[in-house]
Amino acid sequence: MARITAGVAASHVPAIGAAIDRDQVGTEYWKPLFDGFGWTRDWMSEQRPDVVILVYNDHATEFSLDLIPTFAIGCAESFAPADEGFGARPVPVVQGHPALAWHLAESLILDEFDMTILNKLGVDHGLTVPMSLMFGQPETWPVKVIPVLVNAVQYPPPTGNRCWALGEAIARAVASFDEDLNVQIWGTGGMSHQLQGPRAGLINTPFDIAFLDRLTSDPHALRKIPHLEYLREAGSEGIELVMWLIMRGALGPGVKELHRHYHVPASNTAVGHIVLAVEP
Repeated sequence: MARITAGVAASHVPAIGAAIDRDQVGTEYWKPLFDGFGWTRDWMSEQRPDVVILVYNDHATEFSLDLIPTFAIGCAESFAPADEGFGARPVPVVQGHPALAWHLAESLILDEFDMTILNKLGVDHGLTVPMSLMFGQPETWPVKVIPVLVNAVQYPPPTGNRCWALGEAIARAVASFDEDLNVQIWGTGGMSHQLQGPRAGLINTPFDIAFLDRLTSDPHALRKIPHLEYLREAGSEGIELVMWLIMRGALGPGVKELHRHYHVPASNTAVGHIVLAVEP
């Protein structure tokens, strides 16, 4: 039986990928950020999952304002890095797990979640930056990946409560797959940041730290945060944090915080990172 063993959350700032690709990891500006992911890279090498279900939002790479599904799942054999305007990142092609992906798609749809099926998908920094943060710069990625995409761009995005419920449904689907697989689920995006308008550059550290705390101490309270509160407290792009709730909802009630990192700023964004293990 497949099982979800851990959840990981991390911001997916595009400038982080550029810093890695341009060999700037050890510079004065970037080193404090990357130092916070060293623990996780070591832990990943010991607890290597077979599959990562990676929750992120597309940034006008595959979708545009003409067509944005609320929830989508990548079921292809592989996913090539997308050209985001400056060429594709020099990272390996992401290998999928079609058997589990199709099982998830079927289970989620029969569980009354309207998933858009993606049989072809170019993946942008929302997916590749977290992969680089966790695994460095390998010639091939050491895990298979199932992309789950969430609309965090066009109003209205899904509620935190709906995202949590999707996480619970993903957990049920994984548990019903009869292959022995170690599965992790990652939630990406955020934390507080706003990229435009009079409040451009907004970072709300108290809100971010409280969010990180509640992932273990009071996670159900996070389900109730309305869109307006994300906008007011975390900026226009802070809504990406609902994707962390898919991760958290999939882990069940008992979790143990293994590692946490928080750093500001990274290209006008608060970078958060947390690793949660499922307790037996």
